[in-house]
Amino acid sequence: MAKILVTGGTGYIGSHTVVELIKKKHEVVIADNLINSSEDVLDGIEVISGTRPTFVEVDLADSAATIDLFNNHKNIDAVIHFAALKAVGESVNQPLRYYRNNLFSLLNVIDGMNDHDIKHIIFSSSCTVYGLPDALPVTESTPVKPANSPYGNTKQVAEEILSETCSVNNNINCISLRYFNPVGAHESALIGELPLGVPNNLLPFITQTAAGLRSELSVFGDDYDTPDGTCIRDYIHVVDLAQAHIAALIRLLDHKNDSNYEVFNVGTGKGYSVMEVIQSFEKVSGLDLSYKKVARRTGDITAIYADTNFAEKQLGWKATQGLDEMTSSAWKWELSRNKA
Repeated sequence: MAKILVTGGTGYIGSHTVVELIKKKHEVVIADNLINSSEDVLDGIEVISGTRPTFVEVDLADSAATIDLFNNHKNIDAVIHFAALKAVGESVNQPLRYYRNNLFSLLNVIDGMNDHDIKHIIFSSSCTVYGLPDALPVTESTPVKPANSPYGNTKQVAEEILSETCSVNNNINCISLRYFNPVGAHESALIGELPLGVPNNLLPFITQTAAGLRSELSVFGDDYDTPDGTCIRDYIHVVDLAQAHIAALIRLLDHKNDSNYEVFNVGTGKGYSVMEVIQSFEKVSGLDLSYKKVARRTGDITAIYADTNFAEKQLGWKATQGLDEMTSSAWKWELSRNKA
């Protein structure tokens, strides 16, 4: 059993990963500022896992508060760093907020690790680091191009910070997991994606529209160079993604990493268009969704999906859940929320 600090652990991906960590008998300390989440998520984690993790409300972009966090919670074996603002469109309109939050928090966490001799970190990166790739699917060796948004750029810069830190500090081992598009919810419907305000991601907007919370879904762009004109993304079930973090953690704790900075794509290897996601949702829910096609959204690229062979081989991990399972679990979560 290891003691794991999970930053952003009440968030969407973080909460699902906490559940998987507890299932593996790890002790979890969650650090979160609750900007994009709720402390109520701890209730769902406790019901699912039988354990309520330690929770600290803290702004990791505040260096003094982060120092206190590490001083108050000793003997941490590894950090899983989710804490970040994550909306592409919002980052275009609020770039300084994104740079300040996402990068200061990472720097403060690294300082805390150095001060307390914590050797392992798993970083929540993103396929946005590839920018607009020349060829698909993207592999880990696909060139990193200029980001299409400040959000994407914070992930690029964060990876550079971690890579350069590892190059001069052999005591730190890092795995950056480049996520594609996490969707869905835990099968219990006790935790899931909980956007505050208007959702920025496709599936929660779909489920909220179907539930009557939104009048209509906007499909941003129908003139992309894709079979149906809508953007294509590699959607991955959030539980599959959480389990990828467990595989990465095992790799670090068991000293199986080939170098002290590694990168893995975490996706399914298959791209689905916006319309295919809508059609899947309509099939599993039995509902006709109200949507309209509108102009493209700034920061979006035409298509991206992963080559996952490297992660499958090195981590011994593979996504197992398909699109219908993703949309069905998201709808079950939405219905559960509306009953609460």
